[in-house]
Amino acid sequence: QVQLVDSGGGLVQAGGSLRLSCTASRSILRPNIMGWSRQAPGKQRELVAGITSITSEGSNTNYADPVKGRFAISADNAKNTVYLQMNSLKPEATAVYYCNARGVLTPFNYWGQGTQVTVSS
Repeated sequence: QVQLVDSGGGLVQAGGSLRLSCTASRSILRPNIMGWSRQAPGKQRELVAGITSITSEGSNTNYADPVKGRFAISADNAKNTVYLQMNSLKPEATAVYYCNARGVLTPFNYWGQGTQVTVSS
């Protein structure tokens, strides 16, 4: 079992930036997909960004349309950590953000505890 710890959330004004971190208790078996999802009050959880790691050297990223060009997901394999850099934040980004790690060939699916992001207008 792998534990994911999410951190970095907080209160920020519209137009500001935050960087979320997701640290795994140990290295995660590749190939894997690590991503960030968010859930606003009264809404379903939605995928925000993902990074697919096939090998330790290569990865691909993908983003939901509302955050393209403003959010960036990256991974530091040496630290077992995935980051979500969020720029030009909008009030509609207010939500609890959850880190997720799932296997591509091996059936595992882990979630972090979530971190609150609040963007004031």
